[in-house]
Amino acid sequence: MGRLCLRRRDVVKARFGGSIIPAVHFEYHEPTSVREAVELGARFGADGRFLAGGTDLLIQMRRGQLRPQHVVSLHRVPGLDAIDVDGAVALGARVTHRRLEREPDFQGALQALIESAEVVGGHQIRNVATVGGNIVNASPAADVVPVLLALDAAVTCVGADGARALTLEEFLLEPGRTARRPGELLTAVRFAVPQGRTATAFLKAGRRRAMEISVVCVAARLTLDATGERCVEARIALGAVAPTTWRAREAERLLEGRPLTPEAMREAGRAAAAGCRPIGDVRASARYRRLLVETLVPRALARCLERIE
Repeated sequence: MGRLCLRRRDVVKARFGGSIIPAVHFEYHEPTSVREAVELGARFGADGRFLAGGTDLLIQMRRGQLRPQHVVSLHRVPGLDAIDVDGAVALGARVTHRRLEREPDFQGALQALIESAEVVGGHQIRNVATVGGNIVNASPAADVVPVLLALDAAVTCVGADGARALTLEEFLLEPGRTARRPGELLTAVRFAVPQGRTATAFLKAGRRRAMEISVVCVAARLTLDATGERCVEARIALGAVAPTTWRAREAERLLEGRPLTPEAMREAGRAAAAGCRPIGDVRASARYRRLLVETLVPRALARCLERIE
């Protein structure tokens, strides 16, 4: 079946919190098809982990946060690194952030995908880190996920019982936890290409300009009517202000059917700030995060409006 199975012993000598990280033992598998990968995932269940880019998984293993007995690499599985654009967009789970950043089809109405991908770590990280891994990691501070949420994206998961589709919002349950079943493989994320007078935008606030986890990030999508005077549809998604990436539905409702005046956009910012549930940590207080939401939401909406006009 083209499977490579090796025994690996990874001894990490660096210290975290004053203690030496224990050795990591696992079996490494390289399936050559989705079917084979899913069979391995079903066999190993909670004892296995799929490896796409590894920028999150390997760190968690070395810190002792995860101890899988089996690591199933997806690097030899064909099709998982594909981008298809034809009325709808399908991103394979192994599409890297670098690919998003450079994809010419994402200019125009999908500009927010490029804006979010280009602030994920440094060049080395973006060359390796994948869309699927970013979603499955379920960090509330992920950068690309708010844009996908604003695009009403859905994910496809394949398991022993076949394929199933879930909205991205259904898939994300809490920090580090998704609706993916044990052994199930996330293969793709899909969303419709925006139509009509539509634009997207993404803004991120961090403690420094580059290679920083978001303090707050905002993705917005606006569609105007044929006259360009009223909002037909609005999407506002926020990162790092709730247990999961979060849709500010009350703020969206305030905009739909109305002219997009500066006051309407400020009102949406206040509604989004009122609805979020941020924590206070070493990066920012909860109060400061709410203030950022109140500021960044109108800016993202105004950027969408400028791009439509």
